[in-house]
Amino acid sequence: MGESGAERPPEDEGEAIPRTDRIDLKDVDNQVRDLRDFAQGLLTEKIYLENEIGQLKKRSSRLEEELRHLRSPPFIIGNVQDVLDDDRAIVRSSNGTVFLVSRNRRLPEAELRPGTRVALNQDSLSIIDVLNDAHDPLVAAAEIIDSPRVDYDDMGGLDEQIERLKEAIELPLLQPEAFVEFGITPPKGVLLCGPPGTGKTMLAKAVATQTQATFLGMVGSELAQKYIGEGGRLVRELFDLARQRSPAIIFIDEIDAIGAKRLDAATSGDREVQRTLMQLLAEMDGFSEVPDVKIIAATNRPELLDEALLRPGRFDRIIEIPLPDEDGRKAILNLHLGNMPLERGVKIKSLIDSTEGFSGAEIKALSLEAGIRAIKDGRKKVSTDDLSNAVEIVKKNRNKSLDSDQIHYG
Repeated sequence: MGESGAERPPEDEGEAIPRTDRIDLKDVDNQVRDLRDFAQGLLTEKIYLENEIGQLKKRSSRLEEELRHLRSPPFIIGNVQDVLDDDRAIVRSSNGTVFLVSRNRRLPEAELRPGTRVALNQDSLSIIDVLNDAHDPLVAAAEIIDSPRVDYDDMGGLDEQIERLKEAIELPLLQPEAFVEFGITPPKGVLLCGPPGTGKTMLAKAVATQTQATFLGMVGSELAQKYIGEGGRLVRELFDLARQRSPAIIFIDEIDAIGAKRLDAATSGDREVQRTLMQLLAEMDGFSEVPDVKIIAATNRPELLDEALLRPGRFDRIIEIPLPDEDGRKAILNLHLGNMPLERGVKIKSLIDSTEGFSGAEIKALSLEAGIRAIKDGRKKVSTDDLSNAVEIVKKNRNKSLDSDQIHYG
């Protein structure tokens, strides 16, 4: 009864329960490795974002500084007339008004002298800073830093004119002592006159290429300004820059824009042009004459120029550049057609005859038109028909130009 009456322990006690969710160590290593890679990626991204935040802060700081400068009131540009003492000076503002103002003691006294350009406070007009002397941007841009790639050999039929220009401009710059020994004053200026397209501007560019002098080039219309005194100031600054850069050559194209004959009955605009002309005459005479500054001017209408401009001592040589004659047209055609592939049978002689009255620019345009037609048709060489057609095109363009001029001036 004891065995049968004894209680039987539960089946689950003392028996091993099988494990079905055991963790594989290999999987754990993979998970740890993945977590490390993920953490490393987060760290890299954090460093990148911190760098980007630093760059954005620097950019924000620069923009705030720029905004502060933009919001600051502008200064007035003036010139010192006189320095009275350590605290006061007389200045002329940009509008011409003269003021007695205070000066900044931190500015070196040696830099403040009559004529110095200064910045003035907009409210008190006190001197804030000393500015470097600078020429008008229009005058500063007149200096040709890189010489034009034009040579005397690029012009045909102008041998006599080239020689006379060399004698008047290049010779005094290259051999100034020879003129002193002979006791003569070298030519100061040369006027190139002739019809449009005959090579006046190209001659000036060739001089810039040949000589080592500083070349300053301006168009006469740029010197004809709207406001009183502006044209004269530009002329004065142009010659000042030439003296600073000497030896120098000043080239004024279309000088008739400011050099026309002076008339009694004139508008305010005409009077301002006359003031510019008088300043030009004064600069060409000049009390402080600089021998190594030469002037070349060009015009299509020499009959319009004032007599005071044409007298000896200003423009000592007047070189006329006419339309090319037969020999000149031959030289220009050989120059422009020399490197052009031509078909056999093309006769330059007939082309010389058909271009009578053409300028050098028109002959150049003729060769361009002939080359374009050959390229358009897919040919490798220029034919006689191309050249004949080009001659007709240039003649037609010239007739249209003449008709428009007659309508305009009629």
